[in-house]
Amino acid sequence: MASRLGLGTITWGRDTDEHEARDQLEEFVSAGGTLVDCAPEYGDGQAEIVVGDLLERVVARHDLVLSARAGLRWRQDELVHDTSRAGLLGQLDATLRRLGTDHLDLWLVHGFSPDVPFEETLSALDAAQRSGRARYVGVSLESGWHLGWTMAHQQGWPGRAVPVCVQAEYSLLRRDVEDELLPAAQRLGAGLIAVSPLGRGVLTGKYRGGVPADSRAASPHLGPFVQPYLGDWARGVVEAVATAADGLGIAPLEVALAWARDRPGVASTLVGARTAAQLRGVLAADEVTLPEEIVRALDEVSAG
Repeated sequence: MASRLGLGTITWGRDTDEHEARDQLEEFVSAGGTLVDCAPEYGDGQAEIVVGDLLERVVARHDLVLSARAGLRWRQDELVHDTSRAGLLGQLDATLRRLGTDHLDLWLVHGFSPDVPFEETLSALDAAQRSGRARYVGVSLESGWHLGWTMAHQQGWPGRAVPVCVQAEYSLLRRDVEDELLPAAQRLGAGLIAVSPLGRGVLTGKYRGGVPADSRAASPHLGPFVQPYLGDWARGVVEAVATAADGLGIAPLEVALAWARDRPGVASTLVGARTAAQLRGVLAADEVTLPEEIVRALDEVSAG
């Protein structure tokens, strides 16, 4: 069963070396975590290699829920979208080789390429599940109508692989999934896996006084990912989170993560950390339940 808190590996094999990754995985498993998520574009496959090297040495394969995504690939230093059947299944096989396993517990397709027939992309989900290379399948989408189209297509004929979840970014700094995608997922019986529930790290409060030299925002490859959340509106939300944290006697990241984790329809939240010490702080949030009045206040300040 997938844990409500999942361990992301976006920094593994690049900003997080194998020793730190091992410490993180040990901390995560000791805290009862099971869901470990990776993707072939993370470090151009290096994250999956690190995860594969740690399997069995740190935790038995059958004690983890291994998740991976396909549909994005690096081509000449550019991240391109490819959801053709050949591209997706090729990525799946490469992921399995790097992980050193014969199956994924959850395999997700990252959206749909406009130049690839919709049915062709979904046929890759069917092939992966039918062959046993993926026990369950999901999708990474941004619109409810696209999820509805996908579910209707897959449920319309026996034997097709029906997505059990949809993965999307969701945090106090990114709530647009509530407009369409999250209600659709709830109606269609798909759980939401919330990506970046800490607002790409901004909701930890680490950027309140500037950009630390060892932070993601200072990294040449992750800086552009964080930058959109460093504006004036985001600062107001961060200050509200910090105020709530001060009142509760906990860290801002615990407030932000508990808010996302407990939203209706959220099946799991994916968090990543550069070090084991950072991960320990994240894992502490699993014990936090926010008072209703604080949830209402955060809902109001982040609604804009």
